Amino acid sequence: MSPGIAYRSFCAALSVLLLQVVVENTAAASEEPARGVCGTTVGVPSAPEGAQVVDPGTDLTDKTRFSPPGTTFWLSPGEHTLSSDQFGQVMPKDGNVYLGAPGAVLNGRGINRAAFTTQAKDVVIRGLTIRGFVAERDQGVVNHDSGERWTIEGNVIEDNDGAGMMTGSGQRVIGNCLRNNGQYGINAYRFGGGLTGLVIEGNEITGNNTDDWEAKIPGCGCSGGAKFWAVNGADVTGNWVHHNHGVGLWADTNNNDFLIQDNLIEDNASEGLFYEISYNLELIGNTFNRNALVQGRKRAAKGDNFPVAAVYLSESGGEPRLPARTSRIDIRGNMFSDNWSGITLWENADRFCNSPANTSTLSCTALVSPTSACSDPGIATEPLYGDCRWKTQRVSVHENTFEFDSAMEGCLGLCGRMAVLSNYGTFPSWSPYRGAVISEAITFRQDNRWYDNQYYGPWTFVAHDTSRRLTAAQWQAAPYLQDTCSGFGETATC
Repeated sequence: MSPGIAYRSFCAALSVLLLQVVVENTAAASEEPARGVCGTTVGVPSAPEGAQVVDPGTDLTDKTRFSPPGTTFWLSPGEHTLSSDQFGQVMPKDGNVYLGAPGAVLNGRGINRAAFTTQAKDVVIRGLTIRGFVAERDQGVVNHDSGERWTIEGNVIEDNDGAGMMTGSGQRVIGNCLRNNGQYGINAYRFGGGLTGLVIEGNEITGNNTDDWEAKIPGCGCSGGAKFWAVNGADVTGNWVHHNHGVGLWADTNNNDFLIQDNLIEDNASEGLFYEISYNLELIGNTFNRNALVQGRKRAAKGDNFPVAAVYLSESGGEPRLPARTSRIDIRGNMFSDNWSGITLWENADRFCNSPANTSTLSCTALVSPTSACSDPGIATEPLYGDCRWKTQRVSVHENTFEFDSAMEGCLGLCGRMAVLSNYGTFPSWSPYRGAVISEAITFRQDNRWYDNQYYGPWTFVAHDTSRRLTAAQWQAAPYLQDTCSGFGETATC
């Protein structure tokens, strides 16, 4: 599917999804097809019968406090503010509904940390512009306390510190503009984990991580357009994820059962999708354009030959023992155009449960508890030998199209690659994975397969480790036997 068709399909879907929300294109937008929900005017044009009308200057916090659960509030046009201290916030009750008229803005004024808090259930927030809040790192402005089954639909959530929103189980995030927030557009995290059943559909997620957290805390893994932590079951469909200052979509630590489908993911500074120490994913029918160019150029300029890619699977794979809609990582029917590289399958030989090299220090795999079980001498034999690792295994890459321009700026021969590799294990001294054990396993014994793909451009392939670079013919030949029945340019192999 071409980007233009993807854009038009995306916009058509949004018109259905927004339900009661009125979307009126601005005069500037009417001159060309809209590409997403940002840059439009949103809102619920009139107060529903029985709703409490909240005018600017009215204390929404008190109105909420003194109203019963299930009350609907309609915020009239204009700027709405909360109390002039950092803990000014709205604390919804179960079933409360907050609707914004066109032009209704809830402004934190650089004072309030959060807009909507508490663990109330079944809250609806629709048609509001929410900006100017100053959530702390790893915290969020909307649904700050991860209440369950919230519906956040047709809002503009922009220019806040921290995350635009947190999520709770069963949350539906539909048709929102999530842009230019200091850390994340969405932080799908709840203390203690256990999030389930997320729906992220038809949103525009753009320009997030304006505070450049990876530069402030190198290696923190605390940025992205959307970040998912220990989520079991998520549908991420029909979104436009672009121009984020870092990764577009990042699933990190024991996520499982993800469907990522029909998204347009482009122009993110780092990977379009980073799936890390997680399980069981369907990646279907997405378009990846020009991702990881900033990160790729920086690493290439330093002589770093790691294959930075549009899709990066790091210690992630299919696991039949975890219930999910698939027991694999299935990457099919996607379009990759002019990204720094295509897909990298990586497994760090030194990163496993209870290893000092594991940056997720408080986490073990989904198959082992407690963490201390992964220690010498038990880890040297099955089942711990296998289950203490997050394995990049059971990955299928098929029926995708990959194209790139070899004249890409800053390439230095380090772009346009596909990779399956590991490092030489060295640490800790009691690790049973030292040496080439893991690089051999990920390359040859963990059922990672490319087939039936179409390539345009001078693609090269990396296998085993970063030193082993292959031509297409070598990649297809023994011992690798990859990309059977794939086409290279006008030449097909089946």
